[in-house]
Amino acid sequence: MTHSDTDILVIGSGIAGLTFALRVAEHTDVVLVTKKARLDSNTNYAQGGIAAVVGRTDSFERHMQDTLRAGAGLCHAERVETLVRSGPMAVADLVDWGVRFSRSAGQLALGIEGGHSHPRIVHSQDRTGAAIETALLKAVADHPRIRLLEHHMALSLQVECLGGRRRCTGAWVLDVESKQAIEVRARATLLAAGGSAAVYRHTTNPSIATGDGVALGYRAGATVANMEFIQFHPTALYPAEEHAFLISEALRGEGAVLRNESGDAFMAAYDQRADLAPRDIVARAVHAELKKSGGPHVWLDATGIGAERTEERFPGILEGCQAKGVDARHEPIPVVPAAHYVCGGVWTDIDGRTTLPGLFAAGECACTGVHGANRLASNSLLEAVVYAERAAARMLQQLPFVPAPCGADVPAPVDLSSFPAEELATLRQRLKHVMWDHLGIVRNRDEMQAGAAQLEELRHKWSTLREARSRSGGGQRWSEAAETLNMLDVARLVVRCALWRRESRGLHYVTDYPYRDNESYLRDSIAVSTD
Repeated sequence: MTHSDTDILVIGSGIAGLTFALRVAEHTDVVLVTKKARLDSNTNYAQGGIAAVVGRTDSFERHMQDTLRAGAGLCHAERVETLVRSGPMAVADLVDWGVRFSRSAGQLALGIEGGHSHPRIVHSQDRTGAAIETALLKAVADHPRIRLLEHHMALSLQVECLGGRRRCTGAWVLDVESKQAIEVRARATLLAAGGSAAVYRHTTNPSIATGDGVALGYRAGATVANMEFIQFHPTALYPAEEHAFLISEALRGEGAVLRNESGDAFMAAYDQRADLAPRDIVARAVHAELKKSGGPHVWLDATGIGAERTEERFPGILEGCQAKGVDARHEPIPVVPAAHYVCGGVWTDIDGRTTLPGLFAAGECACTGVHGANRLASNSLLEAVVYAERAAARMLQQLPFVPAPCGADVPAPVDLSSFPAEELATLRQRLKHVMWDHLGIVRNRDEMQAGAAQLEELRHKWSTLREARSRSGGGQRWSEAAETLNMLDVARLVVRCALWRRESRGLHYVTDYPYRDNESYLRDSIAVSTD
């Protein structure tokens, strides 16, 4: 084991981690770790765009109201206002870093998506995330004060007692290729390790979205909130395999229509906004139609958009559909819901500070209070930029007064290198099935309780496997064992928060309690580790 010292440690290389690193590197040294190749992140897979008030006929008030309405009463209004009013500058910053957004007549081209009352989705065709990620990574790679470590996974956060107070002082990081553990000591740490939707059997997320940031923060003692609110994207290409191909909501913004097995447009029967209703409503409507018909999918009909416009605006979606034998220009697309985004995460204040001093969080692994019970489409990239920049400003303000960590009495991470490969893979698949079957789009308490019991059995099995030696003569990779532990911790947090909330609100729909209960549950769910 070795150690490395830095001023700032960033865990994660999506839009939040990269934005933060670029800001703080203007003043100090940064180590940025990412567990896979640099382009593997939820940011890179984001198709739709970034919501911002840049059109002359739009307004901050409209964007705020759309966000609050989608969030079903749980958005923190002052944080939403901060998000929305920072939108134009966030887009300008991305342009300065080299992101090339689509334009029309010399102006930024603006799309509209579900839940929005006005076109405000700034995009780069249907590959916005990739355009942002590529530009930011180039800026990071060119920066002399940022050290980017690919294939390095954070195993645990370091917590020391400094001046009589617990404080995060870095992390144990695994070099996945050399299997060497590195103690990275830092005066401040940012968690930006992305999403958690890979705990579900069908998800639009890459396989790396195993909830590492949430699990690391939780085990270190930081407060976690609102993990019951799992957003299922209503339109993933059927068949939705473990990593489903996303069909962007922007397609419906251009005029695509959801149709049932009989070919009838059905969304107007569920919401007056029809196909542009917020995602929670659309996902439940698709779920209901599938229950009625017993069919494997519904249809997304984009033929009315026109072949030329579809080719211009959605080349990535056309390519993905054609790979499955579907020509979206001339025939409807078979779609089903898939787990897409977790609105909860490590709780932060308006400046990205968690409840553990020295630890900040941004991006999907954070819960900033912006999304409430249901994220408005394309607010996630905006939130990542705005709150990463706020966290950077606050961290730099505090840094001169933070003592350097000494590394004393910081325990080494548990050796996870001896896990039997086949048994660990089976455990992960079982976990994904439990979450899909028991914590899905529509829930009930009996199913959730059954899921909770099965998750406890899986957690016990993981502990048992930790002591086992591979009977095949080789151990499972340390990183995959650590990911599985993170997935188990995240899954338990989801079911814990879901069982606490005895109402239906936003993305959390429970048949036992089909109505909102503002008297008892107009508040965030909170989870703190007792270990």
